[in-house]
Amino acid sequence: MEKIAPSVYEQIDNEVYKAQGDTWWKPDAVLHLLKTSINPWRVGYAINVLKSLNFDPTGKTALEVGSGGGILTEEICKMGFTTTGIDPAATSVQTAANHARATGLSITYDHGSGEQLPYADQSFDCVFCCDVLEHVRDLPKVFSEISRVLKPGGLFIYDTLNRTFISNLVAIKIWQEWKRWAFMPPNTHVWKMFIKPKEIKTLLAANGFEWKNHTGSQPNVSIPTMLTYLRKRVKGEWTIADLGKNFRLVESTDMNILYGGYAIKK
Repeated sequence: MEKIAPSVYEQIDNEVYKAQGDTWWKPDAVLHLLKTSINPWRVGYAINVLKSLNFDPTGKTALEVGSGGGILTEEICKMGFTTTGIDPAATSVQTAANHARATGLSITYDHGSGEQLPYADQSFDCVFCCDVLEHVRDLPKVFSEISRVLKPGGLFIYDTLNRTFISNLVAIKIWQEWKRWAFMPPNTHVWKMFIKPKEIKTLLAANGFEWKNHTGSQPNVSIPTMLTYLRKRVKGEWTIADLGKNFRLVESTDMNILYGGYAIKK
């Protein structure tokens, strides 16, 4: 893959992550669904990867690229890593730092982008990049930078959205555009910026990684039930918090929408 064309990148609204105030940790904020509905899947996958590799996080360093308000970063810290998060949205970085401080977690947060990481070569044992790759302007550069800051033998754990007919229907139409069900702000995602697994593999190979595994995800309920839940929220019968209590992702072989994976730096 090449750098995202300006005409495509201009369509995405990354300003949602720069909103003033805490838009991450309030149970009725849409971004809080990352904690209640997405984290059970992505954190569970990461822990299983670490166990399968006999990778003990104790004393190891980890970086989350695109750490937002710290919802995943705090889980990484709780795994035992000495943890750093970096994000281009200064307001999100401040929210993350404030929340970590309030909960007694020792996490370093920096303001910066994945295309230009302000860290020395081979600084980290593990890099996480989740729900981020489909938002960046220069994807090859992000992969190059992640490889640069990882130690040889270091672990790269990621997830992103697949560019398929089904992801367009679900992640764009149902989640963002069709008012009968939509719960996300318009243009939070742009379908042309989604990434196919084979494209991920090509980028990994070009940047000195050995790809190891991909896994899929699916709702914990049937699609008709999920649509019923989303409709309840639109009609005011449910809040975002209610949605988060009842809907979450579970691991699956289905990689049509959100999928995760890991690779090792050679």
